Amino acid sequence: MNDTTVSEMNHEVRFSIDGQPYSTCDRRQPAADLLRLAGLDPSLFDLGEVRGSSPGTRRYSDDEIVKIRPSARFVSIRERADVA
Repeated sequence: MNDTTVSEMNHEVRFSIDGQPYSTCDRRQPAADLLRLAGLDPSLFDLGEVRGSSPGTRRYSDDEIVKIRPSARFVSIRERADVA
């Protein structure tokens, strides 16, 4: 039985995480998997998506399925930052 939450497509899509380029044919992935792809620990970071010139960032929970659009820009967000 196929997992319906994650679909694979034959067309490669390019995107970036913290400015580093990545590509995948799997356009729907859990946010935690994208963080691990970037070498980040999902228990310490959340994934955010920057869209166009909008000043806000869409923040994803670790188990949330992210739809990866061509040229999507994702950023890592520390879950907790100590403040001096």
